[in-house]
Amino acid sequence: MSRQNESLKISRPRLVRRIKSLRGRRLGVLGDFMLDRYVLGTASRLSPEAAVPVVDFVEESDCLGGAGNVAANLAALGAKVVCFGVAGTDAAALRLRQRLRDTGIDDSNILGDASRTTTLKTRIIARQQQVVRVDRETRAPLSRSLEEKLIGRVMAGLRRLDALVVSDYDKGVVSEELASRVLSACARLKIPVFVKPKWSVLATYPGATVVVLNRAEAGFLVTRALDDEESVRQAGEQLLEKFKCQAIVLTRGQQGLNVFEQGQARPLHISATSRDLPFGLGLDRRQAAQAAGRQVFDVTGAGDTVLATLALAVAAGASIREAAALGNAAAGVVVGKLGTGTVSPAELLAAVQEAASASV
Repeated sequence: MSRQNESLKISRPRLVRRIKSLRGRRLGVLGDFMLDRYVLGTASRLSPEAAVPVVDFVEESDCLGGAGNVAANLAALGAKVVCFGVAGTDAAALRLRQRLRDTGIDDSNILGDASRTTTLKTRIIARQQQVVRVDRETRAPLSRSLEEKLIGRVMAGLRRLDALVVSDYDKGVVSEELASRVLSACARLKIPVFVKPKWSVLATYPGATVVVLNRAEAGFLVTRALDDEESVRQAGEQLLEKFKCQAIVLTRGQQGLNVFEQGQARPLHISATSRDLPFGLGLDRRQAAQAAGRQVFDVTGAGDTVLATLALAVAAGASIREAAALGNAAAGVVVGKLGTGTVSPAELLAAVQEAASASV
């Protein structure tokens, strides 16, 4: 590949048409379903017991996390979502299932296992800053019988899907065996698969269409820091070869994202839409001093939003590059929200139109 990035040239009307085609697509989400709990309070004094703030409780809320956040983002964009996973039978599992149902998502293919602790991440927030996070979870692999049951559920549902998303947070659900069998079946049925991989090891996801990673995950997998454009390009090319997928999407926070595709001479860079600077989708544009910006409040779950939007857009007929542009715009919306937020079609449409207006 060339050492230069390619710029994105997609018309706003084309992206608008893609957004309007998202509704009604049927996508499956396989992976680690979690519950994100936010405890909000005020902090005006330090504890006499230790140099830590005392947080006076104000309110508590629960959001879908991990694969659940991917599912929630898909549902918010109008997709029909089918979930495949495993949870415990504890109070967190009951709340997780309730939140899925509240979002209009069927939880019948999330299997219960009394031996597991449902992943619950509790964040305590005061003065719009996270004070501490407490995690409760099980990371052990599934039993053989439970894994076979889960694989059976996935196989039974594949023919009704337009695409499958694998959200692997390394909590024991997505094993090499499960990934190999499910992705092989998807290849036979010509169902595109979009993967957020575990990064404790360089796992393989044979036949994946797109693998989405953030900069930290990519750096870990190539065993070096990605601190400049050249290191990002090298990492993208290396990961494209190792995963042997159709494309790698590398999310980079305020630096936007990069797309590396098989058969493309140059990688694509799409500028972020979530910083207080002139911004856009990577469309042809002049830098405009009066261009609007969007304040970054919380990056939690932004990668899930990119993954969900990308998968749904491709399922609806978009190219990977068009889908990446929409995913980037969607992430620019959710980082302005507290916690694992979602984006609606109207918000995504407004973000695309706003970015395009800034380019003229």
